[in-house]
Parts: sequence; structure tokens; C-alpha cells
Amino acid sequence: MKYKFLEHRADAKFQAFGKSLEECFINAALAMTSVMTDYKKIKSKITYKIKVNGIDKKSLLYNFLEQLLILLDTESFLLHEVKNIRIKDNHLEAEFVGDKFENNYTIKINIKAVTYNDMEIKEKPYMVQVVVDI
Repeated sequence: MKYKFLEHRADAKFQAFGKSLEECFINAALAMTSVMTDYKKIKSKITYKIKVNGIDKKSLLYNFLEQLLILLDTESFLLHEVKNIRIKDNHLEAEFVGDKFENNYTIKINIKAVTYNDMEIKEKPYMVQVVVDI
């Protein structure tokens, strides 16, 4: 299981799983995209290389997911997959692959922001939990 959604009164809450922290971050990005649209239907036409830093793992996860929202707002970008992700010393590099949402995709819910509310990061087994403001 890549991710699962949890009950939340007003926002969207999910947990993402993986065999590594990198895989958890990838699955968190896919879960967040799934709140808005079906990432599996997004074509792989555009690639953005991203680099983010954090003061700890939570801020790194926050900044990573926030990059997706920034690209959505500034470039109309929707995610299909995350490639070549590397996390080292609270620094992350990755590639977001996807397409512009004007190309016949439907957005069912808009995400306003990633939050620190109820955020968790666990290792062994790896799991991240995120709440996004919708």
C-alpha cells in the first residue's frame, strides 16, 4: 500500500508508506495529488528538477510538498510521478514529472496549503502523515 486517507473533519489527512524515507516522500506527493485528481491519468510531458532544504525531516517534507503546490499555482503543473529523489542531511533533490492541468484534466478539490498539523514521520517501518488544507 502506497498511502491511505484518514478521517478528518475539514481537511484531507493521509499516511504514506515505503521501504525508505524517499519512498514515503514520493507516496506522500502521490497521495496529495490524489486529493486533487487521479495522478495515474496525468501524462509525463514536463519535468521539473527541485531542490529543497529543511531544518529537520518535517520541514523537509513540508517544503517538498509545498513545491508541488507552488508549481501548480505558478505553472499549472500536475504530478504524475517523482523520479531520482535523494535525501541527505535534510536536503532533498528530485524530479517532478507530469503535465499542465489545462490539458484536459479535472481538478476535483483545490488544496490551499500543506500544514504541520498532525504531521508525523516514523522510521522502521517508514511512514509519513500529512494534513493538507482544502
